[in-house]
Amino acid sequence: MADAGIFATTLEVQRKVGANANSTANVEAYINDFMTQAESEINTLSQFNWSDAYSGLNADVKGILKLAASSRAAMWVINYDADAIGKKTAALRLDVLNDDYQRALSLLRDIKKRDFINDA
Repeated sequence: MADAGIFATTLEVQRKVGANANSTANVEAYINDFMTQAESEINTLSQFNWSDAYSGLNADVKGILKLAASSRAAMWVINYDADAIGKKTAALRLDVLNDDYQRALSLLRDIKKRDFINDA
């Protein structure tokens, strides 16, 4: 099976998940599902279809998309079975990943706002 996501790979998500995650959810099939959901959510929340525009984006914007999508997908892997790594550890990882995700979404919204202003 190959990576189905556009913004990030399975390995990038697994690095963010960290050690001792549930072995059922921390595999390519599950991560592919989580990744496509994350990409749709990012496109919707930022009100721009980054997936369709991806090939024409610069490396910095692609990096922000990778940060957002890999963080969001990693949250779902951890949340699948928080007991696998311990609830306190899971809570800490989820907090860090959510901070990264929210910051990336904010940056993506700002990018689109500047593009709109510059094109006016």
